[in-house]
Amino acid sequence: MREIETTKRGSACRALLATVLATVTLAGCSGDGDSEYVERPVHELYNEAMDALESRNSGQAAILFDEVERQHPYSAWATKSRLMAAYSHYVGNRYDDAIVAIDRFIQLHPSNRDTPYAHYLKGLSYYEQISDVARDQNMTQQALGTFDELIRRYPASGYARDARIKLDLINDHLAGTDMEIGRYYLEQGHYHAAINRFITVVQRFQTTSHVPEALHRLVEVNLVLGAETEARKWAAFLSHNFRGDDWYGDSYGLIEGKEEAPSQGPWYQFW
Repeated sequence: MREIETTKRGSACRALLATVLATVTLAGCSGDGDSEYVERPVHELYNEAMDALESRNSGQAAILFDEVERQHPYSAWATKSRLMAAYSHYVGNRYDDAIVAIDRFIQLHPSNRDTPYAHYLKGLSYYEQISDVARDQNMTQQALGTFDELIRRYPASGYARDARIKLDLINDHLAGTDMEIGRYYLEQGHYHAAINRFITVVQRFQTTSHVPEALHRLVEVNLVLGAETEARKWAAFLSHNFRGDDWYGDSYGLIEGKEEAPSQGPWYQFW
């Protein structure tokens, strides 16, 4: 099964540089990092937060970005700092904190130019937590919903284009989960439950890599149930759409009792 691969710092950091950081031209020195409350100029706080982030001290960076907002709540840098604090949490794998900060940013700044990126970063925060197909898929569903919302609201943005790519991987992952459950039901003799799972893959995730196997499993389980006509229907669909796939040959062997399927010919028309 194809595994979901992520490039955390690549996709998120490049997007951030293209939006938020591109507008930052502050100059000045970093502060002394003193934890005692001292009211300081906004550029000093912001630059110190950036220094901490660039030094991979994401926890300190988040604290300093929050301090920018606390000391200078009505400045333009307070708005940027809210999003930068969320990004700092994301970089530090503190995904729950990142999502809370992002939701707050979106709520306070629904029309901000960086709001599409905020939705994207929220989706990434869920995406990074996607687990193995055999485990609970709540984070997968959350990532799916967040990227769907991003595409719906900002279809022309560069973030939407990347979200569509990630949606393909997410759907493949969800299809893999249904296949895992379907195989388990099949092994346990719960044939109708298995059929429901395999049909879900064919109908809902028809562009994923799991469809050929799902069709083969439908052939297999229907033959076990003695429903040869139904098995041949699914075999015909597999033959017509995935003749070059290995699952095609396996299904042909089940139907015809032969080891190899023909590479050409009207086998899919037999039903």
